[in-house]
Amino acid sequence: MILCAGESLIDMVPQADAWRALPGGAVYNTAIALGRMGVDTGYLWPISRDGFGQALLRPLAAAGVDTGLCPRSDRLTTLAFVTLAGGEARYCFYDEGTAGRMFAPEDLPQIPDTVSALFVGGISLVPDPCGAAVEALVERLHGRIPVMLDPNIRPFFIADEAAYRARLDRLIAMADLVKLSGDDLEWLMPGASFEEAAAAILSRGPRVVFQTGGQAGARAHWSGAPLAAPALRVQVADTIGAGDTFNAGVLAALDRAGLLTRQGLDRLTPQALVQALALGTRAAAITVSRPGADPPWADELDALPG
Repeated sequence: MILCAGESLIDMVPQADAWRALPGGAVYNTAIALGRMGVDTGYLWPISRDGFGQALLRPLAAAGVDTGLCPRSDRLTTLAFVTLAGGEARYCFYDEGTAGRMFAPEDLPQIPDTVSALFVGGISLVPDPCGAAVEALVERLHGRIPVMLDPNIRPFFIADEAAYRARLDRLIAMADLVKLSGDDLEWLMPGASFEEAAAAILSRGPRVVFQTGGQAGARAHWSGAPLAAPALRVQVADTIGAGDTFNAGVLAALDRAGLLTRQGLDRLTPQALVQALALGTRAAAITVSRPGADPPWADELDALPG
């Protein structure tokens, strides 16, 4: 089972003169996407007992995602108010004192041996105590199972830049797979090219750095020559959840190829990485073609031409 540990929240998306409440959160979206692709998936994050918490649980259940590790909380659900400019999403978070924000290392459950890979990222890495909880989980598991990290950096959410950079530095050193967007790179290593940034990250221990670029497609930087997959051309509704869905496609492809294990990562091939990039970009194309974070189901992916 692939365990996704990180934030869930409610995206408040503008619609005419009102707001539409949609379940979301970077790591939550990846868990939903994996479940919809038919991958054995678990989710770990505190879920509020408020009405929004129930709204978060329903899509997880529909996608077949195991929520048995999720603590229930009387604290409120995080809200993210979304503004759209040219289809690009920008966020304003209401997060103080929420169920997820107050998740602490001592609240971590025992992780069963059935968990075979871990995915972390998003705003859950930024504040404490929840950031410390995610880091503690990675520390506990990274020696046994592969870890994928997508920092999904939101600069306006970062109150202590030095502390956050230090945490990312520690997490990158424990990760096997790292995904970065152009915005992530601009904040993380200003002035560096993606090739320079990827080389620096690979030198810390990760096996692959995945680069996403919207309409430019995606690339994989690893020990061999960089590999690429083009983006599918679609009518973009918005970009909410695009990178999260890409992550799910990569994880699903590697899992199906039997490579998402400690030993499997030693057998990575160009063909396997190209297939991972292809599934990630195809899945993301469907997500951006409809409003909000609405990842595709397996049959939708199967129906895509080519």
